[in-house]
Amino acid sequence: MIEQTPRLRAQSVLNRFEFALMHHRYDEAAAMFSEECYWRDLVAFTWNILTLEGRAAISDMLASQLGFIRPRNFKVLEPDPIVEPDGSELFWIRFETELGWGRGLLRLRGGRIFVLLTTLDALRGYEEKAGRSRPLGARHGASAPGPSWKEERDREEIRLGHFDQPYVVIIGGGQGAIALGARLRQLDVPTIIVERNERPGDSWRNRYKSLCLHDPVWYDHLPYIDFPKTWPVFSPKDKIADWLEFYVKVMELSYWSRSTALRARWSAENKRWTVTVARPEGEVILKPRHLVFATGMSGKPRIPAFPGRERFKGEQHHSAHHPGPDAYRNKRVVVIGSNNSAHDICAALFHAGADVAMVQRSPTTVVRSDTLMELGLGPLYSEEALERGVTTEKADLLSAAVPYRIMHRQQIPIYETIRTRDADLYEDLERAGFLLDWGADGSGLAMKYLRRGSGYYIDVGASQLIIDGAIKLLRGQVVELTRHGVRLDSGHEEPADVVIYATGYGSMNGFVADVIDQETADRVGKVWGLGSDTPGDPGPWEGEQRNMWKPTQQEALWFQGGNLHQARHYSQFLALQLKARFEDLSTPVYGLQPSHHLR
Repeated sequence: MIEQTPRLRAQSVLNRFEFALMHHRYDEAAAMFSEECYWRDLVAFTWNILTLEGRAAISDMLASQLGFIRPRNFKVLEPDPIVEPDGSELFWIRFETELGWGRGLLRLRGGRIFVLLTTLDALRGYEEKAGRSRPLGARHGASAPGPSWKEERDREEIRLGHFDQPYVVIIGGGQGAIALGARLRQLDVPTIIVERNERPGDSWRNRYKSLCLHDPVWYDHLPYIDFPKTWPVFSPKDKIADWLEFYVKVMELSYWSRSTALRARWSAENKRWTVTVARPEGEVILKPRHLVFATGMSGKPRIPAFPGRERFKGEQHHSAHHPGPDAYRNKRVVVIGSNNSAHDICAALFHAGADVAMVQRSPTTVVRSDTLMELGLGPLYSEEALERGVTTEKADLLSAAVPYRIMHRQQIPIYETIRTRDADLYEDLERAGFLLDWGADGSGLAMKYLRRGSGYYIDVGASQLIIDGAIKLLRGQVVELTRHGVRLDSGHEEPADVVIYATGYGSMNGFVADVIDQETADRVGKVWGLGSDTPGDPGPWEGEQRNMWKPTQQEALWFQGGNLHQARHYSQFLALQLKARFEDLSTPVYGLQPSHHLR
C-alpha cells in the first residue's frame, strides 16, 4: 500500500467533508472536527464574521446555511503543510460557494479538523477588474474619441451626491475609510467618504509632531498599493498623511473633505438613510442605502471628570488635540496616563525643554520595539517573512486562522521569552517605581489591544527617560485639580502649567449617538473587544470584535476601523458584504451578535 502524502491525507479529509455538506449531513460534518474545535468564517458561510466553537455550534450553523451557501470544490493548494509546534498540520485551501470563491486554511490534528478558516475572496460575476481583466484605459479604433478619463472623472465628481445618490456613505476619512472606499471603488459601488478635515491624511498630519507608527511597514500596507521598498520601517505621521492623500487621488475616491455629517436618520419603510452633510457651499442631503462609521477603533476622547478642572488656571487638553512640544519649553507639564501616547508625548516634551511628569494610575505592559518586531510580528510581517514566501496576503490569512479563544495560548510563550530577554529593562523600570503587568493572563500587548485597545507602551526610548528620572513618575489616582496643579490620593500636589489627558477614548458608538441618536447607539452597543471578562473588556464571551466589519443590531449600519493592518484586511470582507447587497444577492446572516453593553 502506497503511503499517502500529507497533502493527499488533507484532501481526503476535505473530500469527506464536502460529501457530508453536499448531502446536508450536518452532524456527520461536525463529527470530523476534534472535540475542541473552531471554525472561523469571514463572510463565506455565515455572511458574518463569526467563530463557531465546538461541534454543536458547527452543526447548527450548517443546518441554517447550507441550503443558501452550497459549498463545493474544496481543494488543498500546496503540497507541504505548515507544521505547528503542537504537531498539527496547516494547509492552504480553496473552495466555491453558490455566490463566490473562497480561500482558507485547514488545521488538522490527529486526522481531525482542529481549526478551519473560510473566507469569501470574490463574488461570482462581480470580481474586481484586476490582473488579466484590468481596464484597458485607452480607446483604440477609428471612431471619434469619447470623453477623456479626466472628463469622465470630473463628471462623476459633479454628479455623485448631487444628481446621483451614493449607495454607501462613510463617515470619517482616515485609513479605515480610505481602505474601504478603495475596495468599494474596485467593486463599482458608488461611495462617498465624508471627512471634516481639510485634506486626506489630516487625522495623522494634525497630531503631535513626534508621532510615528509603532507597527512596521510590512504590517501597514493599504489594499492594492504597497509602500515603496525604500519606505522606512516605522512611518512618521506626516509621511503617512501624505501617503493617504496620494492614495485617495490615485485610487479615484469620492472624498468630501471639509465636510461634517450633522445628522442621519434611518427609514425602515424606504430602507434608506437620510444624511445631512455640512459642506463649504452649504448643507447637502444624501440618501444612501448603507452608512459606515469609520472613525478608527475608538470613539470620542475620554476626559475624566476630575474635581477642580474648572478652577485650574493653566492649559488643559486631551492627547488627541496635543499640538506638539514646541510651545511648552520651560513649562511644567503633567501628563495623566501611561500608555503609548503618554510616553511619546512625555519624551517629546522632555526633549523640547519642558519639566514633565507622568501620572501612572494603573499598570502598563511595556515591550521594546525591536523585541516586539522580532518575536511578535517578524514571523509574518518582515523582510525575512517575505523571503520565505510569506506575502502580506498570506500573513493576513495566517493571522486570521488563529481563533481569538485560543490566541492567548500563542502569545503567553512569546511574552515569557520577552520578559527573560529584556529582564534588565523591567528590573530598571520597577526600581524607578513603574507599575508593570503582562495582561490578565500573561498574554501581553497583542491581546490587550484586541480586548480593550489600551494598556500598553511599545518602547522607543521613553522607558529609559523614566528610569533616568528625566520624566518624573507619579503613581496613584488623581483626586482633584487645584488652581496650580494636580493632587493625587497620596496627598502629593504636582505643580503644573499644563495638564494633558492621555486617558484614551470611548466606544465608537458614541459617534452614533451624536450623528443618529442615543437609542440607535444603545441598540448597537459597545464597539470593540472580545468579551474576555478582563479589565476593559467585560463578558460575556463574544468570540469576535464587537460590531466591527459585520452586520449590527441596526440594519444597514456598519463599523470599519482598527490599525492599518485591520483596515486593509477586513475592508475586503466589509466591501464584499456591501457589494452583495448592492447587487441584490441573497445574504442570510447567521449569528447576528447581540448587544450586551451600551458603551
